[in-house]
Amino acid sequence: MEYAIGFIIAVFIALTGVGAGTITTPLLILFLGVPAPMAVATGLMFSAAVKLVLVPSQIARKQVSWRVLSLMLIGGLPGVLIGSLVLRHLDVHGPQLLLNSLLGGVLVLTALWQIFFSFRPTRTEAPPRDRSRLLPFLMVPLGVEVGFSSAGAGALGTAALLSLTSLSPAQVVGTDIVFGFLLSLVGSGAHGFFHGTNSSLLRHLILGGLAGVALGTVTVRWIPKRPLRFALWVWLLIVGSQFIYTNAFAASHR
Repeated sequence: MEYAIGFIIAVFIALTGVGAGTITTPLLILFLGVPAPMAVATGLMFSAAVKLVLVPSQIARKQVSWRVLSLMLIGGLPGVLIGSLVLRHLDVHGPQLLLNSLLGGVLVLTALWQIFFSFRPTRTEAPPRDRSRLLPFLMVPLGVEVGFSSAGAGALGTAALLSLTSLSPAQVVGTDIVFGFLLSLVGSGAHGFFHGTNSSLLRHLILGGLAGVALGTVTVRWIPKRPLRFALWVWLLIVGSQFIYTNAFAASHR
């Protein structure tokens, strides 16, 4: 099961460019019964491991805008540390039902935003005016979300780059992959320090993920991205709603 989960997640990442933290955390909680804090930590570590395979090729193809990346990191890195501390505080002082409900809420809001973004018409006119100076401010809440739930770096980062910069689609993908990798690396370090990890689980996920990346990379040219992304957001909306409902039901019957 662990190998299969890693394989499926990595295929989605290779085909759509998103999904590492977004898919991993709920799957680990729902199917393997991993506690939420450890699931978030494992999701971030798995995301960093998978994206490490993709980062060198993006740099070699010169698809990374280092100026835009530095602006994103100015806000994103403090944000992911704040999110990790918030999760740590709730894990120690808050009830588990509240933690799981908040995690479900984050997943639902992420899914709703992405579904809304999916229905926006594709731009055919000139690229948007460069407003990259706003990125440090927007990346703080995005980093908090990543640190708290491991979700959002790829999807929301891409949306921000498309809206606020004049980067080409290839540069958007490359810059966001490196940004997500660095955010996952820092976040996984913070979570590993606070919560510890299951090294056997992580190893199995990574081994399955390597095979998934290989398959996804070979088949990506034949698979349309938009329908897969939309299916991912609908699935995430259902899973997040299930998190909220299950924990609210449990709380009301205590």
